[in-house]
Amino acid sequence: MKASAWRRASRSSAGGYNCVEARLTGHGPELRDSKLGDRSPVLHMTRTDFAAFLRLVT
Repeated sequence: MKASAWRRASRSSAGGYNCVEARLTGHGPELRDSKLGDRSPVLHMTRTDFAAFLRLVT
């Protein structure tokens, strides 16, 4: 599976500087800091961990 494009959180600030981006890869979801873009460290997660993360932040 090819990695999908990075998607910005829908609740990011108006300037778009305080948010998280996510994408799905063949190994599972990934998160990064949108402020740093390609320089951002990437957090690799399992689908189960990502679902738990979403439950905690929503």
